This record gives sequence, structure tokens and C-alpha cells, in this order.
Amino acid sequence: MNALIKEQIAIIRQRIALAAQRSGRPASAVRLMAVTKTVDDQRIMQAIAAGVDMVGENYVQEARRKIELMGKSMEWHLIGHLQSNKAKVAVRIFDMIHSLDRLELACELDKRSQMAGVVMKVLIEVNISGEDTKRGVSHGDALSLIRDVSALENLSVRGLMTMPPWFDDPEAARPFFIALRELRDRVAAEKLPRVEMRELSMGMSQDYQVAVEEGATIVRIGRSIFGERPQ
Repeated sequence: MNALIKEQIAIIRQRIALAAQRSGRPASAVRLMAVTKTVDDQRIMQAIAAGVDMVGENYVQEARRKIELMGKSMEWHLIGHLQSNKAKVAVRIFDMIHSLDRLELACELDKRSQMAGVVMKVLIEVNISGEDTKRGVSHGDALSLIRDVSALENLSVRGLMTMPPWFDDPEAARPFFIALRELRDRVAAEKLPRVEMRELSMGMSQDYQVAVEEGATIVRIGRSIFGERPQ
């Protein structure tokens, strides 16, 4: 299994590099995140041994257990929905939170970050498709939310995250990635305090190459590294 995971990671990195080249960027402009929801500890450690240095978790409690076991030699990012009552733990264990989508949560994260003596790096999750089944601030409300968050001294907005609809054809996701990149550019033009539009967290196993072509800086890959999740 170790050899297979290592091989899959090498293939993904090669495809990322080619897609980045097509967008006129170096491969180093895009980071690979291993998404480890429901993945057993041994396979996660195999991916880390194969060079993965960024892990994405969906749940605070599951991440805390894994971090206690595996340590902080790699970055741990929260990519799942965050309840306000988990903010206290989240700011202490994660390097970045990708799923900030409302001012109430931002205020709680700011308060907890101040108490912990940290400045928390966050991405604003945008529901770029407007689907009811997707979380995130609406495309139309995103800039207003970011303006409000920029006033919070213990949060640092580093960019945007989205999850487009599922398509059999990855090309169908391209307009959603373009829309997020264009929103990033509009936010950057505002030159807000504590807002640095460095990151576009977009693209998963089925569409990451298209996402990279459209400017992704972080791609979130689970299935293509670890195989299908158990049902």
C-alpha cells in the first residue's frame, strides 16, 4: 500500500506541475493537500512519508486525535464546517481554517485566537454555485463579510475556498473556478487590512487539474491518493 500511495502522489504532483505550466506558473505555486477524512492512521503516515506536508481534516475532534498521534511536522488544515463551540480547540491545533463563512464564527475565532495568543489564518468559504447543499457565504455577500472580518485583529484572511458542483466532466467546473479567481482579484483590489489574497483552495480529485489551470494554490485530494472511502 505504501508503494501505491507514493506512486499516486507522484502522479498527482506531475499533473499539478503540467497544469501549472499551462497557466504560466511554476509547480511550486500549487500545494497538495491530502484530505484524510475516514482514512486510517497508517495510510496517512504513509502519505506523509511520501512527502505530503499538508493535511486537511473535516472534524475538529478527529483532527485533534490524529495530531496528538502524528505531531505537527506537517501543516494541519480544517476544511470542514466549523461550529462556533469548537473554535477554542480549532485555533489551538490548526494552521489554517478554510471554512470561515459567517461573521458570528469569525468573532468567536477572533476571541479565541486572542486568548490563545495567536493570529489565525483563515480562508473565506464561498458557495460559488449557490447550491442549497453547499456551505459557504454567497458570492454576492462574500466581499461584505471579508470587510467585516478585516476589522478583527486576531484573524488573517489569506484567500478563498470553494467546492463547485459535482460534474462527470471536469471542464464543467471551470466557470466556478474562474468566478472564485475573479472574486479574489476584486477583494485584493480593496487593499483591506489583515487581508492577503494569497490562496485559492479549490479543486479535488475529479477536477484539480482544471482548478490549477484557473489559479488554484491549494488542491484538496483524498480519493486519488487513498482510494475510495468506505461507505
